[in-house]
Amino acid sequence: MQRRAAKLDTFFDRIVSCHVVVAAPHRHHKQGRRYQVSIDMLVPGKELAVTHNLDDDKEDLHATVDNAFTDAERVLEEHCRKLKLGPKLTHQKPPHGVVTKLFSDRGYGFIEDGGREIYFHRNSVLNGKFDKLSVGAKVRYAEEDGDKGPQASTVHVVET
Repeated sequence: MQRRAAKLDTFFDRIVSCHVVVAAPHRHHKQGRRYQVSIDMLVPGKELAVTHNLDDDKEDLHATVDNAFTDAERVLEEHCRKLKLGPKLTHQKPPHGVVTKLFSDRGYGFIEDGGREIYFHRNSVLNGKFDKLSVGAKVRYAEEDGDKGPQASTVHVVET
């Protein structure tokens, strides 16, 4: 179970906690023991829960646990889709670009990344380094949708 719980991070890397409970709620004379597997995951702003019951004579406890984790993976994927994050990509680098236009007197500029132009404001440049920027500076940035197109919510100066 620990291996499967650790694997959940590959579907959503912001899981705060994961609690797995395997219970035998009641015992039937004719049907034997019925198990229930519950997985509760706490993610920022929400609790996601999955419950899977062993109610098929062909399924054993290990299969029930496995099916519960498969359900949890689906729930996390759906949560990512709702957040529009897509699946987690391993070793995904933050976007990099080069400052191509800088209007220091007006407090904004533009970053070019792969032929795209991304607006940024003085307040989005980290550590107060806007005044040290120049055209040609290499930066990392976090992109968001602005009113007039893509804009950088944060800009980290890599090389001036």
